[in-house]
Amino acid sequence: MKLYNSAISGNSYKVRLLLSQLGIPCTIIPIDILKGESRTAEFLKINPNGRTPVLDDNGFVLAESNAILAYLSRGSRFLPDDRRRWALVFQWMFFEQYSHEPYIATSRFLLQHRLDSPERAAALAVRREGGLAALRVMEGHLTANNFFVGDYTIADIALFAYSHVSHEGGFPLDDFPKIRAWIERVKIQPGFITMY
Repeated sequence: MKLYNSAISGNSYKVRLLLSQLGIPCTIIPIDILKGESRTAEFLKINPNGRTPVLDDNGFVLAESNAILAYLSRGSRFLPDDRRRWALVFQWMFFEQYSHEPYIATSRFLLQHRLDSPERAAALAVRREGGLAALRVMEGHLTANNFFVGDYTIADIALFAYSHVSHEGGFPLDDFPKIRAWIERVKIQPGFITMY
């Protein structure tokens, strides 16, 4: 099994974290997205969308981080068999990609990897309320729940990746104590690895 991985990407980190927690050995192939390595002709043959992560499981090639999480976790404790809990896991994973990542992750990328400019400031400003709205939804849910769907699942992994570094995108968690407590619960799960 091979993982085409960007070290700075929370989406790549999600997959590395699950692989570690499942105890699955995997060859990591570094892709430097800042140097355009995901846009080369060679990489575009692997993933025409030009994004990491990409998993190659003995010739079965799969892109999109949450699809990879679903593929790897099937039949494990990280993806419930119960139909309703299974659906709730995917509800939160779709939330992560539609309502969370476009605001928090992209703000992080802009702050960490783009020079300060009026354009960057404007791009950050339009993402501000969306990121805060996502964090408020998470905080509300975690008020009554230790994890997003019963026990720790790939829904938590998907949301953890960019939430635990949200401060790097201008979203400190000072006003979100339930999210901070959840982050600490994720960090003590067996097989946990850090992003960097």
